[in-house]
Amino acid sequence: MDIFLIIMAFLCLLIGIVGSIVPALPGPPISWVGLLLAGFTPWVENTPTLLIVTAAVAIFISVMDYVIPSLTTKRFGGSKYGIWGCNIGLIISIFGLPFGPTGLLGMVFWPFVGALVGEYIKQQDFQPAFRAGIGAFIGFLTGTLLKVVYCVALLIVVIVAMV
Repeated sequence: MDIFLIIMAFLCLLIGIVGSIVPALPGPPISWVGLLLAGFTPWVENTPTLLIVTAAVAIFISVMDYVIPSLTTKRFGGSKYGIWGCNIGLIISIFGLPFGPTGLLGMVFWPFVGALVGEYIKQQDFQPAFRAGIGAFIGFLTGTLLKVVYCVALLIVVIVAMV
């Protein structure tokens, strides 16, 4: 049973890393489940504090993944129109239009286009609208990087605990 649990733990940890990049999979929560499963084996000892803190971080990162693009849109000069456009783009990207429900391109494309169109409606100038779209794109990359770092860190924690 321990071998099965550790195999499932590593599968969850690896799927979590992939899920940090592929929009259809919630990477940090899946990686956290891998950490939890590893704790049921004699090779990894998870403390309640570790589990609570890593769960809180997983929830925080998962929420921030949807907030960061709006914040960076604003940081790059986007107005409320650009931020609303970015948020509408994020909602559209959840449904995967037009690149399919797991389309990474949709997750990048729609917030960028939403911020660009929203800001263009407000200012009627392409340059600040494009800058707002770039802000949404950088926000997407930042959120993805946070998720990947978290998931890789959990994998390292489990590997180090086993050694």
